[in-house]
Amino acid sequence: MRIAVIGAGPAGLAAAWDFVRAGHQVVCHETAEQVGGLAAGFKAEHWDWSVEQYYHHWFQSDSDILRLAEELGVKDKLLFPKPVTALYHQGKFYAFDSPIAVLKFPGIPFLDRLRFGFVGAYLRFSRSWKTLEQHTAHEWLRRRLGPRAYEVLWEPMLEGKFGAEYYKQVNMAWFWARIHARTQCLGTFQGGFQAFMDTLAEGIRRKGGEIRLKSPVERVARAEDGRLVVESQGASELFDRVLATSSPQVLARMVPDLPSEYLAKVRALRSLGAVVLTLALDRPLGPGIYWYNLPKKEGFPFLCLVEHTAFLSPEHFGGDHLVYCGDYVPEGHRYLSMSKEELVAEFFPALARINPALTLASVKGSWLFRTAYAQPVPMVNHSQNLPSIETPIPGIYWASMSHVYPWDRGTNYAVEIGRKAAERVMGE
Repeated sequence: MRIAVIGAGPAGLAAAWDFVRAGHQVVCHETAEQVGGLAAGFKAEHWDWSVEQYYHHWFQSDSDILRLAEELGVKDKLLFPKPVTALYHQGKFYAFDSPIAVLKFPGIPFLDRLRFGFVGAYLRFSRSWKTLEQHTAHEWLRRRLGPRAYEVLWEPMLEGKFGAEYYKQVNMAWFWARIHARTQCLGTFQGGFQAFMDTLAEGIRRKGGEIRLKSPVERVARAEDGRLVVESQGASELFDRVLATSSPQVLARMVPDLPSEYLAKVRALRSLGAVVLTLALDRPLGPGIYWYNLPKKEGFPFLCLVEHTAFLSPEHFGGDHLVYCGDYVPEGHRYLSMSKEELVAEFFPALARINPALTLASVKGSWLFRTAYAQPVPMVNHSQNLPSIETPIPGIYWASMSHVYPWDRGTNYAVEIGRKAAERVMGE
């Protein structure tokens, strides 16, 4: 078959890899100037490795990434350090990434910590997520953990991630997935995620696949002979199958002939955008903490603070100390229209709270990335509301970040859903 894949992120590339290995002719359209999607990277001239535009890491349980790396012959280039994740409480940060760390956390009484441990163990070892999606995470966790533990530990994170509008509506199956498959050791790739994506893209090209960069698709429609027309940059081409890996909004705009019932389900999906400001500092931010969970009620202007060079050595980045300041935001949020300089001024005081020795002169470089589609919002009984991967138009398929549910968005699950969609296309 002649197959068009729309999007060269992890899902699109994984699908294209399976298509070309099965002998199909593949053309992959990507709007950006490089492959990788949300896992794409950037690189200053004096760095040896790239840095992800939006912070990423793998887990040792990410079986789909491990299998793909093995197929590409680069499994030996995967790295799994063991960084520190910390939680803010009353002006201090406490390690919060192991059962022992939880038992030592002073923010809740000891009996609540034990209760927290039992609930965590249940979520870790239970495989039954379908019943959990009938409940909101807010209601389920508050009842199982007790109000004290929930309000100190999980409510600030849920509210910070999904905002006041959505955090009480997110279902418990999504939260289960956050706990169920995670590991303390976190993974990356030698050279950065961009190097991994480039390796995958090169593998596709070697097997005859074509990847067209800066090639947005405007429209997909069914031709009179039953094949599919893909319009891009003023040109039209015919394909036997089309797999789109775009956001719901882009799919609805790109395939306007989809039946109204299917389009209604697509448009009903909720998601948040992301704003990530990356700073290169002349010194470390903190005492070796990689991931800082920040409660916004304590006056922090963003949700997540990640010191990338507490995870990987600064020597890979010319001695720079790299810090991510990230936030999930709804459509129309002011962060989406502020300039990079305005966001540096808005975010920097939070860094100075952690390291008072920092001044604006400590900032050697800054990079700003924004996207409208970064975090799907799964409501109660979300699995029943997801549009199918097979659209009602024969030959057109859609596999998006929304389809990785109940798992949270991430490259491992993007690869999984891309390969699952490819299997359906070829199985048909």
